[in-house]
Amino acid sequence: MKKSPSVRSAVIQSSPVLFDKKSTLEKAVALIRKAGEEEARLILFPEAFIPAYPRGLTFGSDVGNRSDAGREVWQIYFDNAVEIPGPETDVLCKAAIESGAYISMGMIEKDLGTLFCTQLFISPEGTLAGKHRKIKPTASERIIWGEGDGTTLTTYSTGIGKIGGLICWENYMPLARFAMYRKGVQIYLAPTADHREIWQVTMRHIAIEGGCFVLGCNQYTTPDMYPEEIKLLENLDDPEKLLCRGGSIVVNPFGEVISGPLWDKEGILYADLNMDQITKRKMDLDVAGHYSRPDIFELHVRGQPDIISCNPEDISGTK
Repeated sequence: MKKSPSVRSAVIQSSPVLFDKKSTLEKAVALIRKAGEEEARLILFPEAFIPAYPRGLTFGSDVGNRSDAGREVWQIYFDNAVEIPGPETDVLCKAAIESGAYISMGMIEKDLGTLFCTQLFISPEGTLAGKHRKIKPTASERIIWGEGDGTTLTTYSTGIGKIGGLICWENYMPLARFAMYRKGVQIYLAPTADHREIWQVTMRHIAIEGGCFVLGCNQYTTPDMYPEEIKLLENLDDPEKLLCRGGSIVVNPFGEVISGPLWDKEGILYADLNMDQITKRKMDLDVAGHYSRPDIFELHVRGQPDIISCNPEDISGTK
């Protein structure tokens, strides 16, 4: 019997140095190095890791009004966001080369005067393979983040399989999920800020539905991690609003949890992904193939490109 192909993955449950992109970048590089030493070939970071998921903050906004203090918080957040490409992505590309791993990094991207919640994909050769901008920020996130479009709703063909995924509550959008399935996703990445236990059910459902591995990745943060300046400007007095328990998890195509969930601490979840399990699961259910009814249902994603290759010889830069 032939040996099944296996991909070692690392899910980073950590906290940024909140609102400090320089220090957070240094921490990220150290974590990449650590995962690389454990021979991880795919390293996943949480949503908005650089510079922060601003849990509990209002940015001084309510319907019809914005405060001066809220604009000061926005200025700090904007100043610590990242341009793609830029000096921060250059550092991450170098770390990818040194670790020999694909890296998926959650970051707040700035483009002109708008911020986007973005997941960046980097190859082991140190090339920016692509990015996905969150297409629907949730609730108050809409105050601070713009919306992505269908051009980044795709998968990446790599030496370890087809990688793709959605950010946080995008995973509750059935048509967005199906767009991933139709693109043949094999390793589905789900960086999030949702630390509810019910999120684990979502991760397991997607794995079964898509016949893919699902890597759910969250931050672990505590109230004391917030800078005093932010606490003062936001008048933060409810610690529970600032706490994120984590809950990172890895699930196989049969919906079985193979690593995690990790609660109430920072850490790295390692999992060896047996890629043959994808084929075996598709015998039962392939929602984009034999279990679909294209004569009845049709999905058109405006602006969606074909599968993007991440093989070294095919990468020339950000796409």
